[in-house]
Amino acid sequence: MNSDTDRLAHWLVSGLELDTTIFHVGQYCGPWRASTAGRERASFHLVLRGQSWLHLEGQAPILLREREGVFFLRDIPHCLTPEAVVDASFQPRAMLPMNPPQPGACGLACGFFQFKGLLGELFTSAFPAYVTIRADDPAQSAITPLFQLILAEAGRNANASSPLIERLTELLFFYVIRDVARRDEVAAGLLAVARRPEFAPLLDDLLKAPGKAWSVDDMARVACMSRASFCRHFVETSGQPPAQFLLQIRMKIAARRLQTGDSVLRAAEHVGYHSQAAFTRAFKKVIGEQPGAFQRARRSALQL
Repeated sequence: MNSDTDRLAHWLVSGLELDTTIFHVGQYCGPWRASTAGRERASFHLVLRGQSWLHLEGQAPILLREREGVFFLRDIPHCLTPEAVVDASFQPRAMLPMNPPQPGACGLACGFFQFKGLLGELFTSAFPAYVTIRADDPAQSAITPLFQLILAEAGRNANASSPLIERLTELLFFYVIRDVARRDEVAAGLLAVARRPEFAPLLDDLLKAPGKAWSVDDMARVACMSRASFCRHFVETSGQPPAQFLLQIRMKIAARRLQTGDSVLRAAEHVGYHSQAAFTRAFKKVIGEQPGAFQRARRSALQL
């Protein structure tokens, strides 16, 4: 891992906050099927013992062996089964406790996670829809002890879930983030900008002071580039002009503040808008809803 990628990975890990919930931990025997799809949440499946086949729409089945798994950063249709061919006539079976181990069984830890904080809002769209963990991947060799710890916790008490499994899963996911951050195929956008040494200080400043009256000239100066060179390289890197990129960041930050209780006026002022009408137009353009409706919908969801 080079120093630029290492810096990005550390930035991601230090800024991202996760809220992880274990859905179930145990082992499946005979015909079975498991899925966390359809709940509009990011989720994961970790194979602690045995093996499983991951099925995704339009793709060949993916074999997941012991100490392997998948993190879904977005809710997409999927299921796990014991065979490469899905048996449509199977009868659902209850998950058994992890111990004692059953011959031919698959031990799984499955659950959901939610990004919290500013970086969570900004980075979700830049990651692939799902990331697999491979036991034979040298880049992920450090996570093997985490699988062993999760397995040990899963077998401690069949009647009570261990909160340590949630914390260990979060730590495992941060290792996955580091691996994703170093991949060249990561989508252009915020991650791509953060990976460029000349743009990383600018991104830091934009996140810290979104309400500043940023001009393209200001941004070019922070990047130590001429205006023309800055605009050309920025579009090549992020896929959009600097002003559009700034608008995206401001509205994501404003959305987060609305979710945490700020009034529309305070959120608008924080990201540099002194006209509520102008803020409302910008917010709807990026987020797809008017700020008041966005805030009411999130408040209603929290009360359910």
